[in-house]
Amino acid sequence: MDNGPNNAPVIRSGKVSDFTDLETWKVARSFRKVLCQLTQSFPREEKCGLSAQIRRAASSVTANFAEGYGRFSFQENLQFCRQSRGSVYELRDHLTTALDAGYIAADTYKNLDGMAVSVIKLLNGYIRSTKNLKASAGSVKL
Repeated sequence: MDNGPNNAPVIRSGKVSDFTDLETWKVARSFRKVLCQLTQSFPREEKCGLSAQIRRAASSVTANFAEGYGRFSFQENLQFCRQSRGSVYELRDHLTTALDAGYIAADTYKNLDGMAVSVIKLLNGYIRSTKNLKASAGSVKL
């Protein structure tokens, strides 16, 4: 792996040339889609409340990941990935609120929380990989 445009991690095997090629983003996107569909079933009075908060946080997960990928430095990329991860934790809390309010069933909550944990694990792996790239780039003499 080396750095592509703006020092964003790129695998030269042809596998990754954009953030949309990364499994982390793909899984987060799927999670976002499921959450957006879910909120359509929430009560009308939640359209500007919990439903809107879930949609914003879900969009924030993928948007921050994408923005970090496009940033100039490894450190900026890492910071945006951490913000993305924070949004997933925010979503887990919103889902707990939806469960407590009776908007979702316990089995739905369990499945969605499992998806959230999967996204967190993928983000942690990406963060770890980016840290390793940063460390190895720092040891290269030009």
